[in-house]
Amino acid sequence: MTRILAVRLDSDGDVLLTGPAIRALSRIGTVDLLASPSGAAAARLLPGVDAVLEFDAPWSGLRPPSVDTRAVHSLIERLRDGGYDQAVIFTSFHQSPLPVALLARMAGIPHVVGTSVDYPGSLLDVRLKRSDPPGGGHEVEAALEAAVAAGAPRPDRPRLDVRRPLPPLPDRVPVEVRSRGYVVLHPGASVPARGLRAEHAGSLASALAAAGHAVVLTGGSSERELVAATVERARRECPDATVLDLAGSTDLAGLAAVLEAADCTVVGNTGPAHLSAAVGTPVVSLFSPVVPAERWRPYGVPVRLLGDQGAPCRDSRARECPVPGHPCLSEISGAAVVAAVAELAGRTVAARSTDDDVVRHLHTPGGDR
Repeated sequence: MTRILAVRLDSDGDVLLTGPAIRALSRIGTVDLLASPSGAAAARLLPGVDAVLEFDAPWSGLRPPSVDTRAVHSLIERLRDGGYDQAVIFTSFHQSPLPVALLARMAGIPHVVGTSVDYPGSLLDVRLKRSDPPGGGHEVEAALEAAVAAGAPRPDRPRLDVRRPLPPLPDRVPVEVRSRGYVVLHPGASVPARGLRAEHAGSLASALAAAGHAVVLTGGSSERELVAATVERARRECPDATVLDLAGSTDLAGLAAVLEAADCTVVGNTGPAHLSAAVGTPVVSLFSPVVPAERWRPYGVPVRLLGDQGAPCRDSRARECPVPGHPCLSEISGAAVVAAVAELAGRTVAARSTDDDVVRHLHTPGGDR
């Protein structure tokens, strides 16, 4: 059996977007995935991955580490011991595959595939370029192009997915909320320019609660303060509403379970948006245009995209908002979010109750066709 090293040295959301390409590769061989520490949890959720290797690359990530010569040599030895027949390096349009390609060559991997604007010399056997518009189409499609170039079959209907079974919902989501249905609001983001500020998130949560939705707030351990402030405002303005705080109480698989059971997810351009898509739950995408929506919007599920896509920060790749007041997101009204949720959540509820085929398409696992 062919042994394939897939590489995606980014965060959880980026890794999830590589899922269809990984499953395509798994049809021609066993696939190990080299991931960063910030993407390893998502890597372990991907169907088609045989083993996950971790490496904190000094050329990638929000806060890349210093060069560690010992760690680099250790990685080369691990790759050499893996006996890989080829490496497929997945990168975003602004990244280079060449550092990993060099390490793969040093490890003796005989065939290397990657997408590169820069001249690769002898580092790549197959060099792809992103198509027009500049940077190419959606990240899922770009990853699939690399997998196909490596010999994988192209799926007819690519979609995101996660391994099953998922864990049960946490006890903090009561039975009556599960049976009634709820909306997830995830206000944080790994990059501040793509997330909500507490006051704005609180106004959206209170608007959803006032519209009669049970609201479940999610976030990582570092987002507890943001989520607590959001919950506090919503409860102050709607004291009888159901508003739950799950920040820091689930791992990534547990968050996937929470998202799968939701009627809809309201979230910025960050990992949980793609995790929601991977479990088939529609997304109200509060999308900051610092990166292009056509490349990064939630893939394969019903989506309503909110946010000023022509704002001055457009395509800036800014990590902190460069415009006072964060207007591309802060001007999204509670009424707009409530209307978008009503459309998408209504579709989900109707699908669950009346159309088994739609339920299977949106909410159950299965291989690409």
